[in-house]
Amino acid sequence: MRWKNSRRSTNIEDRRGQGSAQAGLPMSGLLRFIPFLIKTKMGRIILVVGGLFLAYQHFTGGNMMGLQQSATPSQPITQNDENKQFVAAVLGTTETVWNKILDGKYQPPKLVLYNNVTQTACGTGSAQSGPFYCPSDKKVYLDLSFMNELKKLGAPGDFAFAYVIAHEVGHHVQNLLGTSTKVHKMQQRSSKVEANRLSVKLELQADCYAGVWGHYVNQQGILEAGDIDEGIKAASSVGDDHLQKMAGHAVQPDGFTHGTSAQRIEWFKKGLKTGDPRQCNTFNTL
Repeated sequence: MRWKNSRRSTNIEDRRGQGSAQAGLPMSGLLRFIPFLIKTKMGRIILVVGGLFLAYQHFTGGNMMGLQQSATPSQPITQNDENKQFVAAVLGTTETVWNKILDGKYQPPKLVLYNNVTQTACGTGSAQSGPFYCPSDKKVYLDLSFMNELKKLGAPGDFAFAYVIAHEVGHHVQNLLGTSTKVHKMQQRSSKVEANRLSVKLELQADCYAGVWGHYVNQQGILEAGDIDEGIKAASSVGDDHLQKMAGHAVQPDGFTHGTSAQRIEWFKKGLKTGDPRQCNTFNTL
């Protein structure tokens, strides 16, 4: 990606290097949370998370992965390191694209950079759960160690990580448009299987919105050869069927919450091709 000349968003909240108290997380809550995570670890994949964040994940559908990653020790932080500049540039492009699509009425989210564990309006958030969006405070939460997790999944490259950010911003767009609220009300009245199906539709729409963003940044000449392939690999690598196989389990469609690899690719490519969020109505087609 030719991102270095792009406008940097100022909507970045950098909590990296903060202790639990600075991040707004009570120490007692942290001590209750981490031992449960350790007990449920299977290799590098965490299959269950605990405490308030499990309720938040079920409520929002905001964790794009469905994959749980291992926490990594905090590293010394440079205030304006290149990774932060990259995230700010990508977030800036999402602001430009969605402000254009929504006729100047777009209200951009804050993006919080943090290490390992942080407090959100949706409960305790953890890097164990990958990037996520909290509708209650309208913030995207991101631990940069996830860049390494994508590489391990076979999806390296700057555009692969940009797709992750664009997907989470897609959840913010759903929140602004009222889609998320409608879906969550439906989920509360549904069986677990049906609630999962609704979650899949919400996630695939966010993938399509990420594709819409990709359509416009490509028009702006920001993408380079191979970038779109990186985005497709990223979408494929986080499919529910792929992740279940990686965890050594049989594929169980009733347990899907984010969609198969094929579905995630399909909807990302649809947004990428059309550049039209109206074509992202997964609720009428699945």
